[in-house]
Amino acid sequence: MPLITYLAEDNETVLENLIETLQEICALKVNGFGATEAEAHRWLTSHNGDWHLAIVDLFLKEGSGLGVLAGCRNREAFQKVVMLTNYATPEIRRRATALGADAVFDKSGELDDLFAYCIKQTEQQEQRR
Repeated sequence: MPLITYLAEDNETVLENLIETLQEICALKVNGFGATEAEAHRWLTSHNGDWHLAIVDLFLKEGSGLGVLAGCRNREAFQKVVMLTNYATPEIRRRATALGADAVFDKSGELDDLFAYCIKQTEQQEQRR
């Protein structure tokens, strides 16, 4: 069973590249994506227990990834939410973690770390089955 994933990303090129790369390197399926905080919140809440991983950008077309994180506070233990941003400053990392992010990755230098995290999550998903 693949890791059901949601992407909150407003840059179409980044979104397409992430989907392609993630589905190529691990047993992950992107079931939804959106460019705004409201779209992300709507999808994540309407698919309450049906997703495993959400990857959230900080700056969205409307709203913020921090708002998406805050909306995911009451998720199940197996559901992971990570922030992927160009602005992974120490302050943003602290704020994201305080809002419940399981990890924060910088787009410019930590994509390999994100990919390793996703691979680890797919392996853990397999063990839970």
